[in-house]
Amino acid sequence: MELRIRRKVSINAVPMNTASLDTVAINQRMDHFNGHDEVWLFGYGSLIYKADFAYIERRPASIRHWVRRFWQGSHDHRGTPEAPGRVVTLVPQADAVCVGMAYLITPDTFGHLDVREKNGYLRFVTELSLDDGRRIDGLVYIATEENAAFLGDAPAHDIARHIAGSHGPSGSNADYLLQLAEALRDLGADDPHVFAIESELSNLARADNR
Repeated sequence: MELRIRRKVSINAVPMNTASLDTVAINQRMDHFNGHDEVWLFGYGSLIYKADFAYIERRPASIRHWVRRFWQGSHDHRGTPEAPGRVVTLVPQADAVCVGMAYLITPDTFGHLDVREKNGYLRFVTELSLDDGRRIDGLVYIATEENAAFLGDAPAHDIARHIAGSHGPSGSNADYLLQLAEALRDLGADDPHVFAIESELSNLARADNR
């Protein structure tokens, strides 16, 4: 399996300190896009529907060999340090296609994005397939299993129950899941993992209302 995604240059030489969740300093050392006036950013979670930054262009896009999973803890957005929520990251899977949204941005946006994604996410370089047929190197933030906030796999029911009880500065974890599922449907994306957890969340809500 060829993973068409990579870290570049100095970021490889700076291992993440697992005692800290904050990846801002590590990401600021990434120099692959130095000298570029514009960079494509791939979003696969809340970045699909919540672009709180300036962008030049926005297009549906996809990357290969990766799948979306609710395996990352959220200590700063959809949970707290004492009770982290669950948000999506990407994990490798041969021949998979992950659908999301791509944004053409300028490098001065990295500072905002690094803070937004600081809870364990690192910048990687990947090939994006845009909906107009173009293929181009872009940027994606991924929280790998080595990061301190990684929660890992669990049954869909357990993940839904975790999400139902989590809340953070950016709002409820349930809203994050529901908005993501709606955004994926708007893109025509079939994501069995996300939709299964959404279904389990609905079952929990119905059970609570009986």
